[in-house]
Amino acid sequence: MKAAVVQFPGSNCDVDLVKALKQFDVAVDVVSHQQTDVFDYDALFLPGGFSFGDYLRSGAIARFSPIMTTVKQAAAAGKTVVGICNGFQILTEAGLLPGQLMQNETPGFICDQVGIEIENPATRFTKAYDRTEITLPVAHGEGRYYADEATVAQLNAQHQVVLRYQTNVNGSSDRIAGIMNEAGNVFGLMPHPERAVESLLGNADGQGFFRSLLVPVNVH
Repeated sequence: MKAAVVQFPGSNCDVDLVKALKQFDVAVDVVSHQQTDVFDYDALFLPGGFSFGDYLRSGAIARFSPIMTTVKQAAAAGKTVVGICNGFQILTEAGLLPGQLMQNETPGFICDQVGIEIENPATRFTKAYDRTEITLPVAHGEGRYYADEATVAQLNAQHQVVLRYQTNVNGSSDRIAGIMNEAGNVFGLMPHPERAVESLLGNADGQGFFRSLLVPVNVH
């Protein structure tokens, strides 16, 4: 797999993501948000951080970056697109995933390790896990996933909810922590698997996410 990690002004998880991908022998480049051609890559990652300072609304300015046009084209072509935390916010702002990420139900920044349920273990992002309950770090002030009841019902009916919080730490609709698009190739999640790949640091539950990406795609 050849992957690109998109660096927006204000990204701060790009280095962690690159290190995690390299740990699994993924060939990875950091590419600028101004780049307009990323079709040489099999997978595109939008990392966490505070793109453009998130001064207007999280991800609202980044969605207009030149690279987002080609990210949309890559997604339409079936390539893997992953947005983590601020990347998830950008994907919803860009219309690549439904819903919005809003201020936590209890205002304030959450930085913790939280229990996560793998709701759909048959995706290209979860199929290497051998269990459905894991622990992942979260770090966000605007991580409350919101969608109207009809959208949430559709997400559940079409098995697009990939991850749920065991305890609803931020007030998300239906405890949603991560969703994918209908085609199953675009994934947005608020937890940070790239921060949980080293047993030495006390949590390696993110490894299953990266191993899943390396399994040949024949299901989603």
